[in-house]
Amino acid sequence: MAALFQSLTSGTCSMLRRLCGLAALLAAAAIAAAGVHAQPPGDGPRVAVVLSLDGIVGPATADYLIRGLAAASQQNAAVAVLRIDTPGGLDASMRDIIRAILASPIPVIAYVAPNGSRAASAGTYILYASHLAAMAPATNLGAATPISLGGNPARPPDPASGKPATDDDKKQPPSPPKDASESKAINDAVAYIRSLAALRGRNADWAEQAVRSAASLSAGEARAQNVIDLIADDLPDLLDKADGRTVKVGNNEVTLHTKGLTLQEREPDWRTRLLGVITNPNLALMLLMVGVYGLIFEFMSPGSLFPGILGAICLLIGLYALSALPLTYAGVALAVLGMALMVAEIFTPSLGILGIGGAISFVLGALLLIDTDTPAYEVSLPMVAGVAVASLGMTFLIGRLALRSRRAPIVSGVEALAGQPARVLSWTGAQGYVSAAGERWRAVGPAGLAAGDTVVIASAEGLTLHVRTDAGPPPPREPA
Repeated sequence: MAALFQSLTSGTCSMLRRLCGLAALLAAAAIAAAGVHAQPPGDGPRVAVVLSLDGIVGPATADYLIRGLAAASQQNAAVAVLRIDTPGGLDASMRDIIRAILASPIPVIAYVAPNGSRAASAGTYILYASHLAAMAPATNLGAATPISLGGNPARPPDPASGKPATDDDKKQPPSPPKDASESKAINDAVAYIRSLAALRGRNADWAEQAVRSAASLSAGEARAQNVIDLIADDLPDLLDKADGRTVKVGNNEVTLHTKGLTLQEREPDWRTRLLGVITNPNLALMLLMVGVYGLIFEFMSPGSLFPGILGAICLLIGLYALSALPLTYAGVALAVLGMALMVAEIFTPSLGILGIGGAISFVLGALLLIDTDTPAYEVSLPMVAGVAVASLGMTFLIGRLALRSRRAPIVSGVEALAGQPARVLSWTGAQGYVSAAGERWRAVGPAGLAAGDTVVIASAEGLTLHVRTDAGPPPPREPA
């Protein structure tokens, strides 16, 4: 027994020593892994994250760039390169992008590329906000006047002669704003872009001209007038020329070490592409209408499921798309009221009054829905007209079905028994019991009937049937 106990004890101790050794190895591996992750960010491979602003500046673009800058800072990229080719876009989305650039802990290089690209309107503001501004040859920037206020800065043709404006006319300053609203918007844009120019040490006077006069510059002119910092042929050339420059990131002066960096393209993901498609206000309105019609069909024929499911999905996607766009409260209220009235037409048939009112309200709401003058985000008038015609057609269809249902013969209930045959079960005097529609009914009718006779139901009064013979009701009895 003692030998057995000693053997078990030694085996247990040996097992414990092995477990302790394994635990020590695991702890050492964990500490080593933590040490690897805890290394200073600068010791790892450095990359330049490339983001593309290609197309109109909108909610999808802002979401993509904001998330891209955040991811670049998390992976401690050396710089983020924002490749720009845009005609402009929404003011709200532009300001969101600029706030992300100003708050970025890593330098952001705005690069108008490839050749033939532009940084117009909102792109000019983003270029001014970036830590380093660059352009490729054969590119341009400018025309930063708010589009609803800009128009053609040159003077119009002389109405007396009908001749176009001359070069001397074009050099004259643009006409002053028409009203206080235009003046307020222009002055706000001027102050904003001048503040960005002062922050980055760029030409603030030309920036003001870009807003007030829609001025534009080529890449060479922009470099000569201190609007941009450098001209680069491509991304590797951009990184070589940016190397050694000093920029201000937050409150710190940072020297760029960009030569030889690995370029890492970060393309828009499925979420950005989906958001870019559905944030078209015309598509968003179409999704809303498909959703409303789907629910209408589901209410008209409960249990079909497919129209209701499709309608609910389209309605939710449309609402999500509209939530990302700049909306007006009046437009939203009118559109919601219009949809509510069109749905109410199903439950409260009003011969089209609710449906027509709903269509008018929805059209007015669609026209006032988007609070912007950017052409890409304007609601299409033909699309609104098509929605109005479809809504009126739906209303008329519902009204016609309601009238047809009202005029159709009754096919169920007690009233449907009128004109149907019945068999007499028992009869006494002018009343008795008959069998009709598989049921036993109390009946009143002509005297002299006998069990087994066939009669015709004339009408029903409560649970009592009025019957007559096939020859019709008996003639009225003449008074004595």
